[in-house]
Amino acid sequence: MTSALHELSAPALIESYRRRELSPVEVTRSVLGHIERWEHHLQALYLLRPELALQQARASEARWLRGAPLGVLDGVPVTIKENIATRGDPTPLGTAASELTPSPADAPPAARIRDAGGVIVAKTTMPDYGMLSSGLSSFHKLARNPWDLGRTPGGSSAGAGAAAAAGYGPLHIGTDIGGSLRLPAAWCGIFTLKPSLGRIPIAPPYTGRAAGPMTRSVADAAWFMQVLALPDARDSMSLPFQDIHWQQFDEGVDKLKGLRIGLLIDAGCGLAVDREVRAAVEHAAGLFERAGAVVAPMHPFMTPAMLSGMDHFWRMRSHLDMKRLAPQKKARVLPYIQQWADSAAGMDGEAVFNACSQFHETRVAAVNACRAFDFVISPTSPVSAFPAALPSPTNDPLRPLEHIGFTVPFNMSEQPAASINCGYTGAGLPIGLQIAGQRFDDLGVLQVARAFELIRDEQRPWPQPPSEAMHHVD
Repeated sequence: MTSALHELSAPALIESYRRRELSPVEVTRSVLGHIERWEHHLQALYLLRPELALQQARASEARWLRGAPLGVLDGVPVTIKENIATRGDPTPLGTAASELTPSPADAPPAARIRDAGGVIVAKTTMPDYGMLSSGLSSFHKLARNPWDLGRTPGGSSAGAGAAAAAGYGPLHIGTDIGGSLRLPAAWCGIFTLKPSLGRIPIAPPYTGRAAGPMTRSVADAAWFMQVLALPDARDSMSLPFQDIHWQQFDEGVDKLKGLRIGLLIDAGCGLAVDREVRAAVEHAAGLFERAGAVVAPMHPFMTPAMLSGMDHFWRMRSHLDMKRLAPQKKARVLPYIQQWADSAAGMDGEAVFNACSQFHETRVAAVNACRAFDFVISPTSPVSAFPAALPSPTNDPLRPLEHIGFTVPFNMSEQPAASINCGYTGAGLPIGLQIAGQRFDDLGVLQVARAFELIRDEQRPWPQPPSEAMHHVD
């Protein structure tokens, strides 16, 4: 094998364990060693406990030697986003205002990973309450992008995006309520699937909230879905069990022949699309056409009123959450989040109702706009990764969501939507292509993403840890 152990895919690791060519212990040691070289630059992890990871790896090794692996993740290194509860660990939600109370049980994704024998290497960091598309947090150190340490990895699955791009093992899981999987995937150059609502159970469930795999390849995400997409009664929106053949994700480029693909370049709201982002997405559309797909332009279906309504509803939710905090606790929350939430203090009942109704308006508009197409492609974000210390591209708490116009509609419409790298800016930053499918067609989105993986331009090498002699970014 030519790849370093920490860079091997989940299927390759499982096959090597089956053949007794590798041990979960040596693979976990390789991942931990790689993390040691990277982590003080990236600050992607929470609860990194090497001995606990090695303990899990040794137990996995013993199972493989007995010929009795627990499942398709046995011995595979995994990270879990901090807001997905793991038994016995505190869940700070990225904010210094939280009580560090140990969680009594694993949330559904963590339980499925543990049941399948995954080696939980660490949790990954997030911003306060997951309400930023950056790695800025009052509890964690500032997370950075491995492609450029001066840039954000995105958020709220900030640490997960950075960890996947940096090669902290093959499998990472994050969450997404408006783009929190797809934005860091786009800005870190990795792959993610925000699945159909309920496909991957999560607790606590919430309107539009989904968990999803974050990986370097479509193959690893499909492998992970075998475990993550099992029902769990704790999620009131969990879909019934469906025997989806996730390993049929690779139908090759032939998958694209005759597909009707909508090309959405204007979100209808928020920031204008950067020239380099637009060019990369239009180039990707040309690749789809050359592979036999029928690509047609789409009119924007989002409106500023929809984005503003969702924003104001979330402001009121956070305002009420913070009203319950003692003043000294609230003072620990990031000032940007405080200002954003406090701006809802004067909203009356009518304003809150009108704001809330925009979730349904968005859902209807997205479903209607997508009906004519098998899949829809668009920029994941109108901009590339912004400076690491900023909470959002605008740095304005009254204009906080101007970059989620392409991602958020598919949370509300419950449609699966992936982000995959489709190019680079002149400065070498990744650019994400979003691929959205019809509701419940998660496998179809993986298949189209895999086909694009085969036809896209050659990818640049993954970033490597900076030399210790290099100046560290403050």
